[in-house]
Amino acid sequence: MMEEYLEFAKHVAFYAGDLIKKSFNSDYEIEYKEDRTPVTEIDKNINHYLITQVKKHFPYHDVLGEEESYINGNDFKWVCDPIDGTSMFTRGIPVSVFSLALVYNGEPIVGVVYDPYQDKMYSAIKGSGAYCNNEKIKVSNLNYGDKGATVDYCMWNGAKYDTLDIIKDIRSDVKTCQIGSVAHACMLVASGKIIGELFPGTEHGNCDIAASKIIVEEAGGKITSFIGKEQRYDQAIDGALITNKVSHDKLLQKIKKYYK
Repeated sequence: MMEEYLEFAKHVAFYAGDLIKKSFNSDYEIEYKEDRTPVTEIDKNINHYLITQVKKHFPYHDVLGEEESYINGNDFKWVCDPIDGTSMFTRGIPVSVFSLALVYNGEPIVGVVYDPYQDKMYSAIKGSGAYCNNEKIKVSNLNYGDKGATVDYCMWNGAKYDTLDIIKDIRSDVKTCQIGSVAHACMLVASGKIIGELFPGTEHGNCDIAASKIIVEEAGGKITSFIGKEQRYDQAIDGALITNKVSHDKLLQKIKKYYK
């Protein structure tokens, strides 16, 4: 059954990726949320397509989407961010990805993140490892402070935590960057390209992080709340700290200098 869930998730991901590529640098409607982040008609179309497919194939499952949800009260919930990195998408910067997880009793058990620009399908089933285009991936063994160690971070108006002071603190020890898509950055952690990601939280943060949670951890990494706690992914989350595991405690120490 888990393989069936994964194939379903990949089907939706390929549909989403095709729509993202076709719409890239074209004309579409853009609205702005209260936190000033954009949402496009493409986000909404992908989210709605997922709901129609879940109703068709798994009608008793729930869908928790960043733009639209479908609730039956089931313990199985498909948690989706149709375009993670919409701000970059609207500016013609090709870094956004599609993210989808199947969460059971709060824990992701299947996850896919699809980068349509590079045709990279990241995927994982609980207990079966993490893959990119069917090739196994794993996190790096670089520690905090090692040469080549890089940490990505997110920052926006209305975020629960302010990452600016933390970044100022750590940038003498590690390289820092802002990719513009938290799920994309998480896949770079999972595939050993960077050691960490600081995600300061948002109301629909579980939609951003649920798929990454299982993929990163199946690749050998670690994801907790921003301040180091375990959390459910069928509800709003308290931000996230995503790492290659060996650097988790050191980054958490830096965060806790500012948030206890």
